[in-house]
Amino acid sequence: MATVTDAVKDTLVGFTTESPVASETRSAFMKHALSDENGESYLDESRFVDVIAPDTEDYRKIKREQYALLFRVADRRQTGRVTLQDWAYFENLLMKPDAEYQISFRLFDTRGEGVIKFDDFKRLYDANKSPTSLPFDWNSEWASLYTGGRKKRHDLTYHQFSQLLRGLQGERVRQAFQHFDKNGDGYIEPEQFQQIIEETAKHKLSDHLLENLHTLINATGGSKISYATVRAFQNVIQSFEQVEQIIRTAATQSSDGTITREEFLNVSARSRRFSNFTPMETDILFHFAGMDSESGRLGLGAFAKVLDASWSLGNQQDNAPSASSRSGFMHQVLESAHHFGLGSIAGAFGAFMVYPIDLVKTRMQNQRGTAGHLMYKNSLDCASKVLKNEGVRGFYSGVLPQMVGVAPEKAIKLTVNDLVRAKFTDKETGKIWYPYEALAGASAGGCQVVFTNPLEIVKIRLQVQGELAKADANTPKRSAMWIVRNLGLKGLYKGASACLARDIPFSAIYFPAYNHLKSDFFGESPTKKLGVLQLLTAGAIAGMPAAYLTTPFDVIKTRLQVEARKGDQTYTSLRHAAKLIYEQEGFKAFFKGGPARILRSSPQFGFTLAGYEVLQNLFPLGGSTDDPTIVQPVLAESKASLPYLRSRNALKILMDLDEGFGIPKIPKGQTWTLPTAPRS
Repeated sequence: MATVTDAVKDTLVGFTTESPVASETRSAFMKHALSDENGESYLDESRFVDVIAPDTEDYRKIKREQYALLFRVADRRQTGRVTLQDWAYFENLLMKPDAEYQISFRLFDTRGEGVIKFDDFKRLYDANKSPTSLPFDWNSEWASLYTGGRKKRHDLTYHQFSQLLRGLQGERVRQAFQHFDKNGDGYIEPEQFQQIIEETAKHKLSDHLLENLHTLINATGGSKISYATVRAFQNVIQSFEQVEQIIRTAATQSSDGTITREEFLNVSARSRRFSNFTPMETDILFHFAGMDSESGRLGLGAFAKVLDASWSLGNQQDNAPSASSRSGFMHQVLESAHHFGLGSIAGAFGAFMVYPIDLVKTRMQNQRGTAGHLMYKNSLDCASKVLKNEGVRGFYSGVLPQMVGVAPEKAIKLTVNDLVRAKFTDKETGKIWYPYEALAGASAGGCQVVFTNPLEIVKIRLQVQGELAKADANTPKRSAMWIVRNLGLKGLYKGASACLARDIPFSAIYFPAYNHLKSDFFGESPTKKLGVLQLLTAGAIAGMPAAYLTTPFDVIKTRLQVEARKGDQTYTSLRHAAKLIYEQEGFKAFFKGGPARILRSSPQFGFTLAGYEVLQNLFPLGGSTDDPTIVQPVLAESKASLPYLRSRNALKILMDLDEGFGIPKIPKGQTWTLPTAPRS
């Protein structure tokens, strides 16, 4: 507690307080700090690394122990410890817009004079470079332009030093090329080129690029690599941000989200004010991005493997259920439930809109016998007699079971089609082979029969009750629950074979036709969304051939599932029904109710799919990145803390000097681990 004398003194002569430290800065520091005998908190080298380089990050390209280099910058008084005030200073340094260069400069400014002496720079460089690294001549013409000749060295200011670092990598590549080009013909071997890039730029490149560097000769022809090719490659990797901007712009202008070499160059010419990519640079970019594609059209995923240094082969091959993969799985479950719910609502809506047509279709298909003994002459006659004899309500006989049952039926169909289609869709081009489209639709049609068959057998029996009551006034009116109890589980699946024979080809025809009508006829693309009328039209047109061509199986299914009246022909199986219908009524009988089926199925699926897509737009599921209208970033945005990101970027600049910069030199046969002080 301060004495009265101290308080008076402070009042008279004033006093100095330490500058305030932000609460988050203090929190990060105190979480890892040690305390000395005087109670002062500090970080040693290992705990400093714990703060700026958390062990949750990926250290494949930059080794974690290299972050200890920055301890020398934070330890301003070179005491071997970083106090809270030192830490606040270092974090403030990280927040500067040119932090990466500021940190590099302070590391080499060992005297703290605001300039770097060449001898100090060279000494620190020699102490940190790898013993096996390619030679670099600091007396070269290039280096002398920055530092002065051997006899006239001058100190480097901050801005001079920054420019030296900026151009250093290019000079290292040039000298390395000359080192391997023994005969001076301007060519080196692919393996030598790979060694140069791994020693000068490994920390900035993706695994995909590093694994395939030797294939560069395939991009330009020949068996060796020229210096022009090396410079072109270097220009590409130094322009990744500009490349991404051009790719994203070109992708948004493309109908399918993919681009060609020519489209890249055209957009580049429009978007870059002064210089364009050369043909060789473009060939190199498309060579590495298109190694897994033969089409010449590349999507964003193909370029990400080239541009994003965080892309790794290990991540692609790792089968362990990581936190992110578990999160992705849970999102897929939610997405399926979301699709199912919206599909249920859309299915019920579509079924209600066309139910009267469905009732007419069912009664027409159930007619048996010759022309003189038919109750209805045609679909219009059937509709007029239903209205006359049963009223408007007669058109909706059995609609409630239909509404309840059609919801899961259509939801299953839409969900399964989406899932199977997504499985076979090329992630880069967004395209799918037509047989796979048909397979997705057929799978959807087959799965829906679990709900379709019980639903339809109940619906059909309810739909024909009106005409039975008209023929015999004593015929009791049955409820849906009575029909279910009377049929039992086995009876509910009567005619399932005919239902499968109808629904599988129907969906195999319908879904591909619907998708191609949207894209090929109406011009839907990643940048163009269709309106409701266009969706309805596409759905209705796609339903016409699907509905009519599968009518024979619908007729057989109806005959198998309806409760036969006294004197009516009965059927025991799909084959038996087909044989008797053909023998007794002729081939045309297989297409009874065909027009009504077109009038019902086409608009029903139009309403259903239009409703489904409208609901998806109205109630999107958050967190999805599958929307084709959104062009995703190519370069991954890190979610790590800013101190870590700025520290990492500073190390990348230092590693332009040498890939091993900051790695402790260990005697052969020994290993090094970051020392860890005992936890307090």
